[in-house]
Amino acid sequence: MDGVVVIDKAEGWTSHDVVAKFRGVAKIRRVGHLGTLDPMATGVLPLAVGVATRLAKFYTKAEKLYEGGVRFGFATDTYDRTGEPRSEPASFTLTLERLEDALAAFRGTVMQMPPQYSAKKVGGITAYKAARQNIEIELQPVEVTISELSILAFDGTRADLRIRCSGGTYIRSIAHDLGQALGCGAHLDSLRRLASGEFTIEHAKPLDGIHPASALIPLELLVPQFASFVADTQTAAYIRQGRHFTAPGHDGEHIRALSETGRLIAICDRTGTELYHPSVVLA
Repeated sequence: MDGVVVIDKAEGWTSHDVVAKFRGVAKIRRVGHLGTLDPMATGVLPLAVGVATRLAKFYTKAEKLYEGGVRFGFATDTYDRTGEPRSEPASFTLTLERLEDALAAFRGTVMQMPPQYSAKKVGGITAYKAARQNIEIELQPVEVTISELSILAFDGTRADLRIRCSGGTYIRSIAHDLGQALGCGAHLDSLRRLASGEFTIEHAKPLDGIHPASALIPLELLVPQFASFVADTQTAAYIRQGRHFTAPGHDGEHIRALSETGRLIAICDRTGTELYHPSVVLA
């Protein structure tokens, strides 16, 4: 089995739990997820299987699409409903117009501070482990891009948002920072991922009762953002040997090298005019 299986992750499972369970179901050890989902979150969790795990680096910054619920009135230490309140619920009045005005500052390319309870590492220490031990570490803001941030529903105390963003964006931080901007505190109440890169909720299958082989998206359909180059027998041999080769008519930073039978051989990096070198050999 080589390819990607998209799981519709249930609430309460960690991403590592899903990987471990799938390994047992599929009876294959070489499995890894393509982007963590918090235990509270549900939805799209792509699992790379077999040699597809070598493609993980091309998905780390893949665009994500979420629907999330933000509860106003108080913040929590984890920035979501699983954490401890940082204060008593505040009395506040929030209008749709005021919320819309506040959201404007979060759209576009912005600097975002990761939550203390996150997998970020500082000096070899994972942030959430340090937080649990009351060890102070200094996290640094990171640049993220939020291309869509719209209101789906609002009742004065809770807003359902649709968020399209770059990989590495923390939706919990958006909720927390929004509460800070509005002066009433807020935390993430629910989160569902609808897409991660080219993988959407329509591809996703529940982990319980999954049939791995039928759910597999084959290698040939992966990283579709790269142009495809069909290599003849001689060139395919060069690619498998890790040698440079010429791809007439191509000038993209990366290309997908396919065999004459359509099998994905490698992802290749451009090194000159129509000249490429295989960076990830798959077959």
